[in-house]
Amino acid sequence: MLSPIVVILIFLAIFAVLILSHEFGHFIAAKLSRVRVDEFGIGFPPRLIKIRRGETLYSLNLVPLGGFVKLLGEEGDPAGPRSFASKSIPVRFWILFAGPLMNLLLPILLFSISFMVPHNTIVEQVVIQEVASGSPAQMAGIAPGDTILQVNGHDISNRGELSYYIQLGLGSEINIMLQRADLSQEEVSLVPRWAPPEGQGAIGVVVAGVDGQVVRQSYPPWQAIKLAVQRCGETFILFWNTIKGWIIGAAAPQVAGPVGIAQITGEVAKAGISPLLAFTAFISLNLAIINLLPLPALDGGRIVFLLVEFVRRGKRVSARIERRVNYVGFMLLIALICVVTYFDIARIIAGESLLG
Repeated sequence: MLSPIVVILIFLAIFAVLILSHEFGHFIAAKLSRVRVDEFGIGFPPRLIKIRRGETLYSLNLVPLGGFVKLLGEEGDPAGPRSFASKSIPVRFWILFAGPLMNLLLPILLFSISFMVPHNTIVEQVVIQEVASGSPAQMAGIAPGDTILQVNGHDISNRGELSYYIQLGLGSEINIMLQRADLSQEEVSLVPRWAPPEGQGAIGVVVAGVDGQVVRQSYPPWQAIKLAVQRCGETFILFWNTIKGWIIGAAAPQVAGPVGIAQITGEVAKAGISPLLAFTAFISLNLAIINLLPLPALDGGRIVFLLVEFVRRGKRVSARIERRVNYVGFMLLIALICVVTYFDIARIIAGESLLG
């Protein structure tokens, strides 16, 4: 059992890694583009600690809801050759995109390490116990007593892997390799449902783990990197499936704020360093995607202003309008975080796990 202090420290370490990598992307892109960086901040003011090195102020701030890189001319004043606003559209795009890019690259490293670190995993036979009437599984000919060997060519070693690969294939045809009760093997195809009847699951089966055992597993670096890239791609699919599920009403939106993520961090940390690294990679990918959304105050919203400028053949949106839009967006973002945090705290007080 991890103490609350340890959980908070782990969460703050994860937060620092994600924010530092994101802001370092902006920072290094600006430096390489010869744009002056006035401040590199973790958290939002008021400042707790500040150190000046050369032309840049480095600060640790009180409000732990993000970070920032303050660039000369960021507010739209193009004066001076080292001003952000004086740079071409491609250069400004590169500086804005570099933050999310770092959050896209970091998970490859984190997932790779998580695969290389020795970790416990359950190996068991996944055997069908029940098949719901009229479900995709029944229509495909799956029967009680069948053992699931593979999904879309991926070996299934436990029930968690079965659920994972089914979620990846929601709404699309997947191939399942079965071992029948007579030990013969057969491949069937079906389409996992977006909104199955309650208690049935996407394909309509109840499974059990048979002859399970815990084994110690690790991968060599070259295989771990390959698996890490694959896992990043799968995470994007899961993210898209989640959004699509919200849109079509198949699932209610579930989000977590800083408090919720801290609680989840504590639960994941109990499983060991490998799951914790994978969780950090997952959060980093989500942070990258969210930052690229075309919303004011986010990198994606600022990129939209560049696209408008490009369409208008270099005619910029008024700096005053852009500042106001970003300010309103920032206030709405802070309000959203506060609301989500309130519900996180309410669920924790009620004794609910945010892992579902």
